Amino acid sequence: MLRKLLIALALLVSGWAHAGPAILVYGDSLSAAYGISQKDGWVTLLQERLKQKRLDYTVVNASISGETSSGGASRIAATLAQYQPAIVILALGSNDGLRGLPLKQMRENLAHILRASQRTGARVLLVGMKLPPNYGSQYTRDFEAVFVALARQYRTALVPFALDGVAGNRELFLDDNFHPAAQAQPIILENIWKELAPMLK
Repeated sequence: MLRKLLIALALLVSGWAHAGPAILVYGDSLSAAYGISQKDGWVTLLQERLKQKRLDYTVVNASISGETSSGGASRIAATLAQYQPAIVILALGSNDGLRGLPLKQMRENLAHILRASQRTGARVLLVGMKLPPNYGSQYTRDFEAVFVALARQYRTALVPFALDGVAGNRELFLDDNFHPAAQAQPIILENIWKELAPMLK
């Protein structure tokens, strides 16, 4: 029940309306503007940029803080059926890595979401992540490689690292040192936009 309420709130804040083809942002706290105002999050900034460029898309934010790839896989069918997006920005996996979950499981879950999205005719932008070095060199390398391999296998666009230009700069994070602050959101948007722009009509 709480999950459904969070999704409903996120969609309300994102200004969902049937004004144009939907861009579905399907992620976790990094896309849900955790700890900051929704208006400052990169997803809201994306909608503003689309409007400025007179691109007729509506951004739907179905991101949930704390979401894992497993949770995303379990609700993707219903979400796709409801919003019928033209583009899916898939930004899950961070919580799998931070919890040290099996990467094979993460890959299978993300692959399920990719296949489900592509079956509807939606194009997918896969958003990659990296882990802090304290998770061990082998695990961090294998984690990062999952996104590269999936993008290649399913022929999707890939953002190599969502926090490029943010990670390592303490001033761009909240006090928890995990979640990007408002000042970081425009940088994240640029990382996303670089790969998203060629997909837009």
